[in-house]
Amino acid sequence: MVDKKNNPEEYTAKDIFVLKGLDPVRKRPGMYIGSTGIDGLHHLVWECVDNGLDEAMAGYADEIKVSLLPDNYVEVVDNGRGIPVDIHKQTKKSALETVMTTLHAGAKFGKKTYQVSGGLHGVGVSVVCALSAELKADIRRDGYVHTQEFSKGKAKANVKKGKKCPKDETGTSITFKPDKDIFETISFDKKTILNHLRRQAYLTKGTKIIFKDLRDKENELSHVFYFEGGLRSYVRYLSGENEMIHDNAFYISKEKDDILVEAAFQYTRETESYEESFANNIYTTEGGAHLTGFRSALTRAINDYAKKNDYLKESEEPLNGKDVKIGINAVVSVKLKEPQFEGQTKGKLGNPEAKTAVEMVINQALPEFLERYSQDAKAIVQNSMLAARARMAATAARKTVLRKGVLDGLTLPGKLADCSSKKPEESELFIVEGQSAGGSCKGGRDRRFQAILPLRGKVLNVERAPMSRILSSSEIRALIIAMGTAIAQDFDLSRLRYHRIIIASDADIDGAHIRTLLLTLFFRYFRPIIEHGYLYIAQPPLYKIQSGKRVEYAYAEVDRKEIIDDMKKGKDQKINIQRYKGLGEMNADQLWDTTMNPENRILLQVNIEDAKEADRIFDVLMGKEVAPRKKFITTHAKSVKNLDI
Repeated sequence: MVDKKNNPEEYTAKDIFVLKGLDPVRKRPGMYIGSTGIDGLHHLVWECVDNGLDEAMAGYADEIKVSLLPDNYVEVVDNGRGIPVDIHKQTKKSALETVMTTLHAGAKFGKKTYQVSGGLHGVGVSVVCALSAELKADIRRDGYVHTQEFSKGKAKANVKKGKKCPKDETGTSITFKPDKDIFETISFDKKTILNHLRRQAYLTKGTKIIFKDLRDKENELSHVFYFEGGLRSYVRYLSGENEMIHDNAFYISKEKDDILVEAAFQYTRETESYEESFANNIYTTEGGAHLTGFRSALTRAINDYAKKNDYLKESEEPLNGKDVKIGINAVVSVKLKEPQFEGQTKGKLGNPEAKTAVEMVINQALPEFLERYSQDAKAIVQNSMLAARARMAATAARKTVLRKGVLDGLTLPGKLADCSSKKPEESELFIVEGQSAGGSCKGGRDRRFQAILPLRGKVLNVERAPMSRILSSSEIRALIIAMGTAIAQDFDLSRLRYHRIIIASDADIDGAHIRTLLLTLFFRYFRPIIEHGYLYIAQPPLYKIQSGKRVEYAYAEVDRKEIIDDMKKGKDQKINIQRYKGLGEMNADQLWDTTMNPENRILLQVNIEDAKEADRIFDVLMGKEVAPRKKFITTHAKSVKNLDI
């Protein structure tokens, strides 16, 4: 139980600072939560959780509960001090109502009550209130439960002083229901929430975070996250079952120039690296100054140790940042008073002082770690040197396999039917399997902005192949040249010739396999294309259904049944059903109408919600080890429906 009696500052209405009104939120919600899609919907949960985490970071809370309730309600409860309910001098309303109905109102803006905070970016619980059809706040403080209800950002009544509770039982409970008039879809994903809460529990060590999914009484779910080890525990979690190359994880927590720097890492024998960075517990998906500082200090420290201990000769080329990243699982977290985030969704930290602070802390702590654990240091340096040799070999192989200039987009492959437009933002490349499908697509396309690249057979599984073999594959080489980006160290996203790259494989098992091989290639070697939203999967129809002159296309089994049932209501005519096994079976005009016409087609945008999980899945499905793949198949076999062999 957290001791809340000896507070360094009294937390009352005077600590709530008001900057401006709430009206813009409902008018332009995307400006405040990023979007009105699934990400924005979950952002409401994060804002409520952030309030509890702020209390925990300030030392006033040690437990947060998040519950998904029936009918799209969410409840977030913390055992912090509870939002003040006394009258606010500036607004003449209760502090609770002020916080809930005024944008930029909260103790975070006063710099006294919270030294650091995650919600300092123009949003907060008031945005949750504004975008909820219903919101109820129950505040436990001063020996009573105080309640106030809201709807669409407005209070329904004043604060009500309710039943008594023990004086030391304090905290805030927020129960809200998102407004269906604001959000495209209201469907909370338990996996997304669990991943977020797990991260927060690692970052706020000693805080218990409880998650419950109570939407279905027959399948209720409960998880508890509690980690005394903090980032050390997180690094072990990120490393999973992979073999470590050294025994001791590096860890440091130190304050420098009013910035608390916390970092941990450990190397595995995998070639993939994984880094996560946070600022005031906010996951900075695009990194920023703190991660840049960590990478710089890591490269410098390992190079210095390698030279000092004669692993690297003075005449040898120093290890670069990519060499020392191979196999690392690292987490960097900073807590600072005035975080500057680039972009409304807090994707990148911009504070230059954060880079300086992280560099100074790591530059002091890491050499001490390497000296203390010499065997670990030897393993880390040798791993980095092995990566450097592999990099040099790959560069030599690339020069040997490819003639000079061929990756500069100067010689497009003959099989490519290019579009006439030279503007990447309006151009799209269809990757199709086989000459037959290629012929149909070429005949059905709009050649002004649609390019077609037919590939012969199944592309190489890059998960199991060295770079020299990858570059020897004529199909992969044709794709690289067509896209114009080059590959590996030469990759340059700014030279991408198409901003929509569409995988259009057949709707059968072979097509699914080819699609998986291509996704593996993009994930491993062209990940920025995915991260910028340029990769798509086409959805060709499975069936052509005809009754008399009426023709309909079904994209799923459920569509087929609905169309057939609807046709049976008309005249008693014979219904013909054609199952498309491949794009080559479709006429050019049918392919345009169903799959290529931007007005009618269905495209699935490929994105990476959890890079670490995606990395694990690709390794299981496409890697060299058979046992994990066999286990995955047997585990999930029963969940496969309508298997079409």
